[in-house]
Amino acid sequence: MIPVILSGGSGTRLWPVSRTKYPKQFYGLFEETLQSLTIKRLARYGEPWILTSQTLKDFTEKKAREAGLKLARVVYEPVGKNTAPAIALLCKALELEGKQAEVVGIFPADHLVERPDIFWSALDLAEASARENKVVTLGLKPTEPATGYGYIQTEKQPYNYKKQMSSYSVLKFHEKPNSALAQEFIRDGSYFWNAGIFVFRVSLMIELFERYQPQIWDALSILKADLSNIKEVYASMPSISIDYAIMEKLTKDDLLCVPCDPLWNDVGSWDAVADVYESSGRSRGEPIEVHSKNNFVLPKEDKKYAFVGVDDLIVVDTDDALLIAKRGQTQDVKLVVDRLNKENSKLAHEHTFEERPWGRFEVLRDKEHFKSKVIRVDAHQQISYQSHAKREEHWVIVKGEGEVILDEQVIPVKAGSYVKIPLGAKHRIRNTSPHPIEFIEVQLGAYFGEDDIVRYQDDYRRN
Repeated sequence: MIPVILSGGSGTRLWPVSRTKYPKQFYGLFEETLQSLTIKRLARYGEPWILTSQTLKDFTEKKAREAGLKLARVVYEPVGKNTAPAIALLCKALELEGKQAEVVGIFPADHLVERPDIFWSALDLAEASARENKVVTLGLKPTEPATGYGYIQTEKQPYNYKKQMSSYSVLKFHEKPNSALAQEFIRDGSYFWNAGIFVFRVSLMIELFERYQPQIWDALSILKADLSNIKEVYASMPSISIDYAIMEKLTKDDLLCVPCDPLWNDVGSWDAVADVYESSGRSRGEPIEVHSKNNFVLPKEDKKYAFVGVDDLIVVDTDDALLIAKRGQTQDVKLVVDRLNKENSKLAHEHTFEERPWGRFEVLRDKEHFKSKVIRVDAHQQISYQSHAKREEHWVIVKGEGEVILDEQVIPVKAGSYVKIPLGAKHRIRNTSPHPIEFIEVQLGAYFGEDDIVRYQDDYRRN
């Protein structure tokens, strides 16, 4: 089986940690990032493919490299069109590599699974069924009458068995229910949470797209093997989920569900994050509570928190935003993001830091008349050879060594070195050592936006 990880996200449910340019699967909420945990969980099936957005492609590759994780391939969408076009793109890319006979598994990047052994047993049965030309979905056994998930309704009698796992024919997909209906689902016993995990043979899914979504599959007919014309191909794609596009059109003879309880959590709210920390005994730096109880804080490093006379609060602290929410109401955090978007606030989309393929930077001050950053260039990496039309820059090296190229002149630098980058000058910094190089950058000028840049040469082929 080829594992495929869907790694997109809008960064709304776990704001302010998660943002559009830094969705939750990349943040170290627990011991590792959720995406790293997902890659490791699926490693027994082989090196995974990752399907992500164009803006997250380089970041995805970099994070995997930093964690020492190998990927088979990273495929990106130029624009998000929901899961059906994404999975169709994946099938086309696999077909172009001659892998249409392979079985693939589709997995979200941002879920937590605390019992991988149970998860693997369910996947083994799903893979065996997929090799018999079935489409298979994993259903999570509900632990409560949750209204935040869709449900999969199955037959009550099993279709087949393997190692204490059973599969069931799927009767219907149900949208997120109200509380009363969710309680009926739980009592019935044949309804399972839809986790968005699917296993199928590529050739079968291609047939299903040709039958049920010819507009999507026909658009992909002109896709080149190197995906260089993906923007043109995606222009005519509809936006539709795989559930609506394919799964809900299948009969019970075509679609199976393997229910399991691998201690799964979609980590879809701050309530869910708090539950994971508290149920597992994970440490997060305990706050001081005076006449207070049942409060949770996700702290900033080296900062102490105290609660006096308040109960049931969730506090999430970042460099540029602080969230204070009542337990049980954190699903409404997305409404905060809606407000920020209406205000055209960058707080909805980006942090004070940004990751780059070559390293990262963090904004220290962003004022009308200047902007300052601390910039790290990783070992043996270099920024693009570039110039700026509206600002000059002043660099002070604070750690490491390397060289600055300034209008073709090569200047060796080390901790304590200072270099002025005049307005319009072509420049780059290159790390020539096996250790990171860090420097403070102060920008002076009329405009400090990241789009004030002309690239003349770039190792990462950015425009």
